[in-house]
Parts: sequence; C-alpha cells; structure tokens
Amino acid sequence: MSKIKTLPSEVVDQISAGEVVERPAHMVKELVENAIDAGATEVEVEFDQGGRFVQITDNGSGMSKEDLAKCFLRHATSKISVADDLWALTSFGFRGEALASISAVSDVKITSRVQGLKEGWTVQSQFGKISQAQPSGGNEGTRVVVQKLFENTPARLKFLKSDTAEHTQIKNILKAIAMAHPEVSFRIRNKGKLLFLWASCDQKQRCEQVLEYAPLYEGSAEVAGIKAKVFVGAPNKTVKTARNIWNFVQGRFVQDRSLQAAVMDAYRSLLMHGEYPVAAIFVEAPLDEVDVNIHPTKSQVKFENASNAFRAVLRATRSVLEMAPWIEQMKQANTPQPRAPKEPGEARESTQVEMLYSEPVVYKTKSFISSHSATTYVSPSPNGGIQVEPVFKAEPKTPLDSGEPLRSSPSAVEKGFFSSLHVIGQAHLTYIVTQGSSSLILVDQHAAHERVMYEKLMQHWETGQMDVQQFLIPLTVDLDADQVEAIIEHKDDVERLGIEIDQSGPNTIALRTAPSLLKEKSLAAAMDVLGRELVEKSGSFAIEKVIRDICATMACHSVIRAGQALSRDEMVSLLEQMDEFPLSSFCPHGRPVYVEYPFHKIEKDFGRIV
Repeated sequence: MSKIKTLPSEVVDQISAGEVVERPAHMVKELVENAIDAGATEVEVEFDQGGRFVQITDNGSGMSKEDLAKCFLRHATSKISVADDLWALTSFGFRGEALASISAVSDVKITSRVQGLKEGWTVQSQFGKISQAQPSGGNEGTRVVVQKLFENTPARLKFLKSDTAEHTQIKNILKAIAMAHPEVSFRIRNKGKLLFLWASCDQKQRCEQVLEYAPLYEGSAEVAGIKAKVFVGAPNKTVKTARNIWNFVQGRFVQDRSLQAAVMDAYRSLLMHGEYPVAAIFVEAPLDEVDVNIHPTKSQVKFENASNAFRAVLRATRSVLEMAPWIEQMKQANTPQPRAPKEPGEARESTQVEMLYSEPVVYKTKSFISSHSATTYVSPSPNGGIQVEPVFKAEPKTPLDSGEPLRSSPSAVEKGFFSSLHVIGQAHLTYIVTQGSSSLILVDQHAAHERVMYEKLMQHWETGQMDVQQFLIPLTVDLDADQVEAIIEHKDDVERLGIEIDQSGPNTIALRTAPSLLKEKSLAAAMDVLGRELVEKSGSFAIEKVIRDICATMACHSVIRAGQALSRDEMVSLLEQMDEFPLSSFCPHGRPVYVEYPFHKIEKDFGRIV
C-alpha cells in the first residue's frame, strides 16, 4: 500500500496560508500592495481584534465580474504570464497566492467597481467556499473586508500575540508602505478611531511624517547601476534601537543586515555605543540583478552583487553626513539678525549680541579668584557699562596643532559656526564657554581637539604623509595564516599609515616602522583586528575601518586633556580649527563635542518667562 498520498485542496490552502499569512500584518501588507498595484491614489485601512478584522478600501482600477470570479483561485494573477516575468517584476502581488491563502483561513468579502462603470460586483469566500458574484453598488475601486481570521485553524490562532502587539505590527507595515509610496494618500483607523492621515507629498516629507522625526537630510549615490537614496537624521538626535533604520529595495520594505550595516558604517565615529540613527534607505537595482521572490512574505531580497548595494548606501549616507547640515542650522539659529532702522536714515540700535561681539578692550589685572595670573577681557555691556571676563592663562601641556602657530580670529565676514561663537571663558578647566545669539554653548576641549587631530591623521593617511618611527629590531606579531595572507595582500594600504610590514613566517609578520604617536603595545592588537577584518569582510572598507580605529587611538593620546588651562587665543584657535572639519561636532568615539543651552530655557528656569 502506497504511503504517499495527494493532500486535499483545503489542507494545501491552509499550508499556503501559513506561509503567506504568518500573522495579520502580513495579510494587511498583501492587500494594501494589491491596492497600489491597481493604481490606487487613496487607500483607507481599518483594523480591529488584533487584525482578525480588517477592511481596506481603495480608489484603484477595480475588478470586473469575471476577474472577481477568479481572484480567489490559487496562482491566478494578472502580473505575470511566463517564467521570465519573475526576473522583470515591477508589481508587488504577482504570484496569485495572497487572496487564495487569506480566503482559506477567514471570511472574506470583496466589493469592486471598475472605473467608468455604473455597476459593481460582490463576491464572498467563507473559509474557502466561494460564492457567485452578485451585483452591488459602491464607489469606483475595491473594498476588501476580512473577518474571523484563523477561526478555522485554532492551532494558528492561539499563537497570535496580544491585540496590542498585533496592532503594532500592522502599524509598522503600513508605515513602511506609506514611506515607499508618498504619491498615495493613506487614512488609517483602529477601532473606528483615526490613527494616521498621510496626504500625498514628496518622499522626504512622507518619511518625516511617518517617522515623526524632522528634519531628515537627503543624500544619493550610484554604484554599478545600483542607486541609493537616503533620508537620514542628525547624529545628535539618535534612538536606542536599530528599528528606525528602514530599508527598501525596489519599493519593498525588506529586512537586510547588509544595508543596515552600511548605514551604521556611514555614521562611524559619530555615534556612541548603543546609539542608532533614524534613516530611511531606498535602493533601486536593475531588474535582472535582484531577486525579490526568495521569501514567501517578500520581506527579503537577494542581490547579484551585494557589495555594490552596500557601497551605494554607504556613499549616499556618508555624502550627506559629511556636509553636517545640522551645524548650518545651529549657525543660522545663533546668528544675530540686524534690526531695520525705525525711520529712513535713522541709525539702528546696537543689540546685546552685537555689543558682545565687539572687539574687547584688554586690561592687565590681578585675579582675586585664583593664584594664577589672569588676563581680564573687558567688553562694552548693553547698559553702557563694562562686563569682565577673566580667562586664566597657563601653558598647555601639548600644542593645539603641532608645528603650526596659534591663529587669531579671522577678520573675514563669513565665519564657520564654531569660530563665530563669542568666547566667554573656560569652565572647570575642561569646557570652553561660548555664546551665540540664542544659546549658551559649552565645548568639550578634549573631545573637540581629538576630532581635529583625528581628521588630520586621516588626511595624512589618505595622502601617505604620516610621521613614523623606525624600530631598531623589527617588531614581530603572530597571527593566523589567513590573517597574515590578507594583510600582506593589502601591504600598500597598510604602509600608507606608516607601518612597513614583511612576512617573516607562515603565521608571523614583521613591523619595521610604525606611526610615531602609536604605542607599541597597541600595535599588535591593531594588526590582529586588521587581519580579522580583512579575512571576514575583505576589501578597502575593512582596512579603512581599522585605520580609522588606529587614528582615533592616536588622536586620543596626543591632544589636550580635561583639566588643562587654555588661554583665550588657544580657545579661539581650537574653535577655528573645528570649522575646518564638518564632523567636528562629535569626537571620533561618537561623544558630543558641544552642549547647547538655549537662552529661552535658561530664562524659563530662572522664572523670567513662563
């Protein structure tokens, strides 16, 4: 007697439903994507009972009586005809499984009216039992009502999570679809209450609406035909999880660790441990270079060349971050706005900020606050008197910029953000106290100088101009054979850092020179990390990552420290040097360089305003 038997159709349908409709959110995704495929510009979604009840209404092209009779059949679709179509997909629901799977495990009613026709039609499927199409009224487009989801499959029903958890998943799916389709207006209801109303707009505005985060900054790049457009948040406005990194490929929301890693790599040296950015990433690839059909719920894709997609996202994200647009916004907020004269020809009054920015008159005085000698800077005050700013002087342990004299404030009208700030003094021998027109700003002198030095070291590596020390006896480092092979393969890149290497054995490399600022005990660890990164990831990205880590370590040990007194000229010089590098608002380890205290908050704390 044969042990192999053909499964009944209802069993096959329930198995398929388990793959395509794993949970209510997946069902919502399939139905909304069907609406978008139908050309809808307005979609309304209502859900309740943890997604066991869902109603989706659209103004798309609608279905005829003949199409309604076929829509519940398995593998019945208008999207593909032959196998080659699978490699040139421009639609979402294309396999003809969604409605068949949903109807097998729920009570589904579809009412549809083709655009331009006066009459519509309704068809119903009760757990796979399909009725005849009946005439119906209704608006142009389609309405799908799903009830009693999984009622005939109690084993699957008991594995659903709480209504709140399922509703959260549905909202996340709808947010993703809305971000991918800003041209479509969405109205989302839960238990009859309006949750979201997203009118059609451009993609940047839609992402800001959905993520409830503004501003987002836009960047783009293309690598080998793969295009990436990104909308990313400032690194000083972060979140605690990676859930706010949204990846889209060919307009589909996908889970892709490689694309997420590209975003995180772009934020290198701008985030502390446990911080994550807000980002929406959109990748478009040639149709024959990406497979969107590798997962039943289409939540994953496969690139023919994943490294090109990684590079495109990395470059797009890095291009906008390196412009540091958040600094320009702070500069605008802290730039004094001139007042117009009250009458033609009447000289306008000087504002408080303009008075503070006047060149100070310098008097030599003796400080009664400290045993140090001090230079006191006296500036005109708004009430006609003077205000005193003591700045205690001491020689720094290390110069701010080796080999370069300290610079005074430039006379050019246009200044960078940090050099435009008015230096008040130094607090706790650690923080440079400054002010703009709208806020008090404290700058961490160690973190600021660390970023400046790090950027200069990276420049030296990129140009191959690094100060080195030569070992009298070569320093040997033992590594795994594959690590040694990978490092030797990238010997030229390593030597640009000032590290001359040779292979002295199958598991050993010999270092003849090293950067002057790098301690020997850190060198072996750096080589081990470099070797592992090259073996695991290969390519220039791996070596650049290690180079960045080495430069960050060198910078940390070669700059001014907390507790070190600075003169006013030294503080001004550091602020000027910060403006030379766009990312100087963060140290190489992601720590913020400055903290801002808006005057309106200070006034509120003092009870001057409500």
